[in-house]
Amino acid sequence: MYYSHMDSPIGRLLLAGDEDGIRLISFPTGSRTRAAEPGWVADAAPFGEAVRQLAAYFAGALHDFDLPLAPSGTPFQMAVWRELRRIPYGETISYGELARRIGRPAASRAVGAANGANPLPIVVPCHRVIGNTGRLTGFGGGLDTKAALLALERGAAAGKPRQSALPF
Repeated sequence: MYYSHMDSPIGRLLLAGDEDGIRLISFPTGSRTRAAEPGWVADAAPFGEAVRQLAAYFAGALHDFDLPLAPSGTPFQMAVWRELRRIPYGETISYGELARRIGRPAASRAVGAANGANPLPIVVPCHRVIGNTGRLTGFGGGLDTKAALLALERGAAAGKPRQSALPF
């Protein structure tokens, strides 16, 4: 596994992946913060395109990522993460709506757990899922980071995002 760091407006992000694609993006703060593990190799070269696209996202110039992704999860988690990629830039939905969209309307808590286990935040936009009342709830990078990402998207230039190929 290779890893690198990227400075961003929300802090220093950890990127990790292998020949199959990016497997992890970790925030510098919050309950899901990760660090490079023993045996991982520091190498920025595999992440050049990811850094470019993330920088464009933070500049408000990129609404949809086109990167090789290789998350690891259960079939249920993968279904949730695929559906997250379908939430348009700058929009939010509730956990209940996300559960309905994957055909499991009674599974909003399980959807919340899968959302929280998302290893590729920002690129797989789990920050776009909010509580039924419109409140910001649970986010591995902390609620301040979630609020910052949503504010960035609301303030970015309007434009219809293109459809993603959803590689996973």
